Amino acid sequence: MHLRLALFGLSLLLAAPVLAQPEVWYPLDRDADGVYGLSLAQAYAELEGLEPQRTVVVAVIDSGVDVAHEDFAGRIWTNDDEVAGNGLDDDGNGYADDVHGWNFIGGADGRNIEYDSFEIAREVAALRARFEGRDVDALSGEDAEAYARLQEREAELEERREEYAQIVATLEGILPTVQAADAAVRTHLGRDAYTADDLAGINSPSAEVQQAKQVLLFLDANGLTAKDVEEQLDYVRVRLDYGLNPDFDPREIVGDDYDDPSDRFYGNADLHGPDPSHGTSVAGVIGAVRGNELGIDGIAPNVLIMPVRAVPNGDERDKDVANAIRYAVDNGAHLINMSFGKDYSPEKSLVDEAIRYAEARGVLLIHAAGNDGADLETTPNFPTRRLGDGTDARNWIEVGASTPDASLAAPFSNYGATRVDVFAPGTRIYSLKPGNTYGASDGTSLAAPLVTGVAALLMSYFPDLDAAQVRRILLDSAVRYAEVEVVRPGSEDGETVAFGALSATGGVVNALEAVRMAKATLN
Repeated sequence: MHLRLALFGLSLLLAAPVLAQPEVWYPLDRDADGVYGLSLAQAYAELEGLEPQRTVVVAVIDSGVDVAHEDFAGRIWTNDDEVAGNGLDDDGNGYADDVHGWNFIGGADGRNIEYDSFEIAREVAALRARFEGRDVDALSGEDAEAYARLQEREAELEERREEYAQIVATLEGILPTVQAADAAVRTHLGRDAYTADDLAGINSPSAEVQQAKQVLLFLDANGLTAKDVEEQLDYVRVRLDYGLNPDFDPREIVGDDYDDPSDRFYGNADLHGPDPSHGTSVAGVIGAVRGNELGIDGIAPNVLIMPVRAVPNGDERDKDVANAIRYAVDNGAHLINMSFGKDYSPEKSLVDEAIRYAEARGVLLIHAAGNDGADLETTPNFPTRRLGDGTDARNWIEVGASTPDASLAAPFSNYGATRVDVFAPGTRIYSLKPGNTYGASDGTSLAAPLVTGVAALLMSYFPDLDAAQVRRILLDSAVRYAEVEVVRPGSEDGETVAFGALSATGGVVNALEAVRMAKATLN
């Protein structure tokens, strides 16, 4: 579930109904199915008679992955030089027991970070400590400038806290009505699970049941359930209690020398973490086993997922992101999926160096554009392709989220005429969930791994293509809709723009066209 309510406010969420669509729509084809998907069946038909030529290793830097999921059988990367559970660094890479990947936000004692603060809260905390007990009226020079920044950041932090507090109050106000409606319908139907068709079919003389029906149908029309509203409330409360709390700092769990950027060898081998829901869904669309009659078919046929845990519930830290990229590169990843982002990057140079490190070794990075309905030309979502020296990394694809219909641009997706490369399906994406379960989620977090999956498909069937060629094929083969007028993401008044103004290509990634172009490139 994409948390649009927390990002945009209740009015926008309730003004953006979700159209009916197949449960798994993103592999479908516009011409054959009337759905603006990836044309995946058509791509595999184009590949008929060919066989995958290599196994592609895809690092998923995320919140964690349920590597024991039934639909990942045989699809998790294994470090063959490491002996599981012996507490030793058998292969000498600096990470003991990294049999299937590594966790940079865990401690050697087995504990893990679940929640972390936002960068703005960390900055406020650091600046407060700097000026604690000092006569602020006597400050001058750099100290005076830093104190002025503290005041600005404290005001911004308080504004954001007030915004979230207002959302909490709104949700707390509507939640009892939603819960009562849910309980009334379950009692009327005599079961806990029900569908929109079940709701529409309710015919009761009870005014309470009829009112409950209307409340839940209204939620369903906007792609929500009673459970979603509860989760929205939990989400915003976590932001207030942890993310926007300058007094919260869980870093002691990790036990690294946080101020030493050269300190790379910390963490633990727990790839699951407290909540691997996000990472499991991301990895699922890339590499879930194809043709096993379970859950979904991942996009790529011959892929191994390398989980690298570096993303807490809060802002990921630049040091962890940089080390996660380096770990993935050093351990043989061909592709790195990064479905995370934040507003500020205080140690951006560390991440930039890691990006260059990956570029020099031919590793392609795919990054989610973010879900704020913002223009990345003016509002960056870190990490970014634009490096500190003003140049752009050439091994980067920035991905926005598209819809199954001609509306094309998901209302929550970030965009940017030069900062976003391409769009890919990103609404109600059905994938894996922890504990051998399955479900749908929204977000550019799911759009990015769909692109990663197509990249892995190309690399598997056409191993002579390097990362730069794969990037160029994915962008050049995207199906263009540049002239189509769409509602600008984040717009509260329905403002329309040309879809081509939202990304560099004005297109949606398409597996069939990518395969065709790959074949032509090598012929």
